[in-house]
Amino acid sequence: MSTVLIVDDEPAICWAFREALTEDGHAVHVAASAEDALKLADEGCRPDAIVMDIRLPGMDGLAAMQLLHQRLGAKPVVVITAFGSLDTAVRAMEAGAFDYLVKPFDLDQATAVLRRALGSVSNDTPSPGERLTPTDNQTLVGSAPSMQQIFKQIALVAASEVSVLITGESGTGKELVARAIHRHSARREGPFLPVCIPALNPGLIESELFGHVRGSFTGATEDRRGLFELAAGGTVLLDEIADVPVGVQVKLLRALEQREVLAVGDTRARPVELRILAATNRSLPDLIAAGHFREDLYFRLGVFHIHLPALRERREDIPALAAHFLTQFRPAGEARNLRLADDTVMEMTNRSWPGNVRELRNAIEHAAIVARGGEIRPEHLPSAAALNLPGQATPAQRAQRHIADWAAEVGLDQPDSADPQVYERFLQLVEPPLLEAILKRCGQNRAAAAQLLGLHRATLRQKLRRHGLS
Repeated sequence: MSTVLIVDDEPAICWAFREALTEDGHAVHVAASAEDALKLADEGCRPDAIVMDIRLPGMDGLAAMQLLHQRLGAKPVVVITAFGSLDTAVRAMEAGAFDYLVKPFDLDQATAVLRRALGSVSNDTPSPGERLTPTDNQTLVGSAPSMQQIFKQIALVAASEVSVLITGESGTGKELVARAIHRHSARREGPFLPVCIPALNPGLIESELFGHVRGSFTGATEDRRGLFELAAGGTVLLDEIADVPVGVQVKLLRALEQREVLAVGDTRARPVELRILAATNRSLPDLIAAGHFREDLYFRLGVFHIHLPALRERREDIPALAAHFLTQFRPAGEARNLRLADDTVMEMTNRSWPGNVRELRNAIEHAAIVARGGEIRPEHLPSAAALNLPGQATPAQRAQRHIADWAAEVGLDQPDSADPQVYERFLQLVEPPLLEAILKRCGQNRAAAAQLLGLHRATLRQKLRRHGLS
């Protein structure tokens, strides 16, 4: 039996944890504030793990973590908060948190995390480090569950040296994620060098990346160091990695595995000390299947994979993103305090934003220039981007067509069709992919998924079991 200390000022959360953990045979102590938790520790309470809210009355949870570590040793701490941000996630991990959960969370998920904490082989946790605050123009903004998961992934991977593959549609903020990883890593004092592969001269990509020696090709009049050597001690982001020629992929793989580069025309490898991140909006598995990308390079680049959701998949973040961009942008000579009208926020939330966060930012800048007064109205926004080609059906139209085809296949277009199970058969067809998509968007958080679907959590659990998704 293990002992767990719950530190939270919400009685309902403390009660839920107590009930679940007591059923598992654990002893549970509860504190409503950091001060109460420290008092329990001084009185002899020796928990094997701690569940700690960040926002508490009086002392905050992150400050309390350090004091509890001094009194109890490096016990695993599971941090929970309703106010998640990238900075909060990084600070929690740097303070030595075992894991990081955002309210509302699924109790089953939370207790599973706590079981892992209790069962961890070693209680050694990272020592508290410097708190970092990103600059405004490099801030990742988002409170959606999918973005909270991104923040957690960045906080986890920043402290390591592994390669990271960042995927997502154009305009979702892949370079911002790469900069955040670099900024919160031990290489923060070194250079961050973003390299757009398609922007390099196609015939000189190898030379640009790895350098060349004098006389290695026409025009090579002197030795030249490549971008990898110029970024020594820092981080290189290979943007649009899918466009790297197959011939260069072998040397890139060597640079990743051996930490050395071979300049064009040279016979001696040169050691390089840097971290490589990669980003793409294309499907690398599809390119591998087509023979355009090396499978071994894909796995070497994607030791850790971060996938950014499209803006349409996290619409709840649009108002906060718009307000953030508005604070960054002011037309020349304008000192007035621009603000967004409520119907403008509604209009932006209802748009599909095929260009994602980049398109939203451009729309805010456009509206700030057009607006003559201090309030931005819907008519100040640029027209919604329409990227569908002429004659191309929208997703809704394609779905309606597929449903009509299915209905015809099962005979519903026949006058004498009378299948009493047809509706149930239809639900069996369409519910599983919908539930899987919602769960993926919510980071497998069932409580958030149920809220998004407008279902009771018990109803969602029943549907998952019925479709074999539990």
